[in-house]
Amino acid sequence: MEYRELGKTGKRVSVIGLGCEYLDYRPYAQIKETIDAALAQGMNLLDVFMPGTEVRENIAKALGARRKDVLIQGHIGSTDVNQKYDISRDMPTVKKYFEELLKLYGYIDFGMLFFIDSEEDYKSVFETEFITYTEKLKRQGDILHIGFSSHNPIIAKKVIETGVPEMVMFSINPAFDMLPIECDVRQERDNSFRSDLYHGINPARAELYKICTQRNVGITAMKAFGSGKLLSPDHTPYAKPLTISQCIQYALDRPAVASVLPGSQTAAEVHQVMGYFSATDEEKAYAEIIRGPRNDFTGSCVYCSHCQPCPVGIDIATVHKYLDIARLDENNVPPSIRSHYAAMNNADCIACGHCENRCPFGVQVIENIKDAVRLLVD
Repeated sequence: MEYRELGKTGKRVSVIGLGCEYLDYRPYAQIKETIDAALAQGMNLLDVFMPGTEVRENIAKALGARRKDVLIQGHIGSTDVNQKYDISRDMPTVKKYFEELLKLYGYIDFGMLFFIDSEEDYKSVFETEFITYTEKLKRQGDILHIGFSSHNPIIAKKVIETGVPEMVMFSINPAFDMLPIECDVRQERDNSFRSDLYHGINPARAELYKICTQRNVGITAMKAFGSGKLLSPDHTPYAKPLTISQCIQYALDRPAVASVLPGSQTAAEVHQVMGYFSATDEEKAYAEIIRGPRNDFTGSCVYCSHCQPCPVGIDIATVHKYLDIARLDENNVPPSIRSHYAAMNNADCIACGHCENRCPFGVQVIENIKDAVRLLVD
């Protein structure tokens, strides 16, 4: 297992964690088997958004004394009044469900403001007692960090600009990244992906990743497989389906992403996603699949590292991540970005052109590396 820092939280999370959604309505023995397999493989991040009492109790029972070994994303506002899953902003209901979660787990590492996808969602959280209650939970130590979940990059950016959250759970895969701004990712997923929609990366999503890195807001990625449709020959918008390893690599290549949380419901599925670590670089490479006549990334780095190896050892994808952030506001480049850049192997580019010849998207790498020096070197 590999681990990454999750933004400003100071926590190191496994790059593959466990999305527990598919453990809902499963027998305890299956839940314990899945949890045991995840922890044995080094997973230390669990997303427990489900509001049902039984699944929460079974996960807590399966963890037992190992609760201290994991980091839990617990969602504030996830409810199932009358056994019907719902998003609630009614404070007595919100408190009831979250405080039941606290009783089971003692504390929650990442208290997630649940499902902020619209202006109405935003107002119902940040202009009500909801946020006051959440901040009180943090002061009391009931939650250690405040995060939120979203599928909408414009609203997610607005939440981040409040300065409240330290991390975000966001839906990330290449199909979602390429949907136009006006499309609802959940609706397109449910309707099957339509290849005619894809015309390069959605600029709002690209900007969100940059803003998260700029402000050191860590990202945990959900929906990396597009509910399995990107893995299916019948539903993928591309010429052929992606593999599990390619989807995981794509999400981990996005700026600020620390962990991918596939939903696994059996030990076998845990081992299947862990196959990512035994896959070769060629098996993880996704650029040739997502590139196509409708998917115009021309001139834009997607951080796929297809350009590597560099003969002088420059990490070209990482340089582009920092450069993209610096270009957001060239007059106010965050000191942390300069510091991260300074810590890299900043060998002088010899302009050999090897990277540009290998790049599937026609990125002007040599000029960009020069621009990085201009913007990132004090």
